[in-house]
Amino acid sequence: MSGVEHDFSAFVAARATSLLRVAYLACGDQTEAEDVLQTALERTYRNWDRVHHETLEPYVRRVIVNAAISRARRRAILSIIPMHSPPERSAHATDTDLRHVLMEALRALPPRQRAVIVLRYWEDLSETQTAEVLGCAVGTVKSQASKAMAKLRSALGRETVEGVIRNAHA
Repeated sequence: MSGVEHDFSAFVAARATSLLRVAYLACGDQTEAEDVLQTALERTYRNWDRVHHETLEPYVRRVIVNAAISRARRRAILSIIPMHSPPERSAHATDTDLRHVLMEALRALPPRQRAVIVLRYWEDLSETQTAEVLGCAVGTVKSQASKAMAKLRSALGRETVEGVIRNAHA
């Protein structure tokens, strides 16, 4: 195994779970997330000698987000889920149920807004870091986050969205 293959394999072994989570949240579908991650890793491997290794993970995140956005645009599968009141919580409702509802609402967001929400709230990136990953201005991140959160609150209700996001890492 060459040095490049060894370094790449070590990176994938260390970060694959985290990167798959980013891909899943960006896509909203496990199978598609695996495909997007595979595409991102393949592109990263091809460009290994040009990627600065101190910025490797942000580079791969950006490739994941861009691939997810491109796939969503190509397939034109996004549609807004009409839900104007928060979901009912029964005594048996769990955080898993709420996460499922949130994932459905995330799928309804335009790809760029979904990417901002995933990077800001699930990956805990700052606005500046999110802007770097997406290759846009910090103001764009702020406006996209604001629009996306408004759509999520409208679809799900303020308490539901904020509760799920607050507990996203739990």
